[in-house]
Amino acid sequence: MDYDLTWALWGLPLAFALGWGASRLDLRQWRLESRQAPKAYFRGLNYLLNEQQDQAIDAFIEAVQGDPDTAELHFALGNLFRRRGDYDRAVRVHEHLLARADLSRKDRDRAQHALALDFLKAGLLDRAETALHKLEGSAFEGEALLALLAIYERSRDWTQAKRIAQRLETAEQGSFTTRLAHYLCEEAEQAQRSGDTASAARLLAEAVEKAPQLARGWMALSSLRIHTGDPTGAFDALVQLSQQAPQGMPLAARALADLGQQTDRQAQALALLQACHDRAPSLDVTEALASLGADPQTARSRYLSHLEREPSLVIATQWLAGEPLSEPDAKTRVQAALEQASAPLKRYRCAACGFEARQHFWQCPGCQAWDSYPARRVEEL
Repeated sequence: MDYDLTWALWGLPLAFALGWGASRLDLRQWRLESRQAPKAYFRGLNYLLNEQQDQAIDAFIEAVQGDPDTAELHFALGNLFRRRGDYDRAVRVHEHLLARADLSRKDRDRAQHALALDFLKAGLLDRAETALHKLEGSAFEGEALLALLAIYERSRDWTQAKRIAQRLETAEQGSFTTRLAHYLCEEAEQAQRSGDTASAARLLAEAVEKAPQLARGWMALSSLRIHTGDPTGAFDALVQLSQQAPQGMPLAARALADLGQQTDRQAQALALLQACHDRAPSLDVTEALASLGADPQTARSRYLSHLEREPSLVIATQWLAGEPLSEPDAKTRVQAALEQASAPLKRYRCAACGFEARQHFWQCPGCQAWDSYPARRVEEL
């Protein structure tokens, strides 16, 4: 049977035409998708610049679906999720990036850092700690150590906080001497609460040696010595405070006056407090000086002396409390009104975030900053 070559001659051009048409169709589709992906990307940027985060997220999701291998789009999408507070989706985006085998070392470290931030913002401190430890030796090591320090401070793990602070100081990331002294004071407080006064004394001795300019160490040492029945040693610690950390004298003024009376060293206490008052009038120092007065008239004269140098509603209230008035009922009402008006002025205010409190804090409960509370009250700022 003879084979007819006519069909072959007709079939070759037809096959060629079909193949060419299919390739053109694929090329047009590829070009269409390539144009759509940048459009979605730039649309997302436009939404982001206009602070329309929801629309930006939708546009970036569209761009990522069009080109799933683009790492930058994943980073942008993950950061948007985190800023929006959608931490679960941010974690999934960054974990997807870390699962890719073709990711460069630089982008892998970047994704690991972003994942740690996701956990940190979500409050998952244990998972954040694990993620941050994986950044050792990377370009993000310094930032990771600072984040770990914040975690250990929040969890009050002072041993780990000391270790990280020492690493940061060794790496010349700044001076952490004051923070290390605070950590030692925190450990001393824990030891004292557990009854281990020997360890508390050792830790406080290390704290004042490391940062003698920190008033907290001397005050804690004085308090510990009072607890162990050594008022003379407690008074000596506050004398050291007046010399090494004079800016903290308002915080220790009343304790210094009380210890001076207990140890019969009123004259020395009076001289130290008067020198502090002469440098800069202070509400607490003035009240401590008034408590050392031999009679009420001396106390009132202290208040008047303060008012001559610096007007103060708080001190005026204290002075009025000792002044006789012709109408006792009127005096009571005036005194109550003044005390109510002056109460907010007796607070301490954080210089970093403005958080106000009745007591002085070494670490702000609002913004977690150390030594952000001045030793002076709100009225004196």
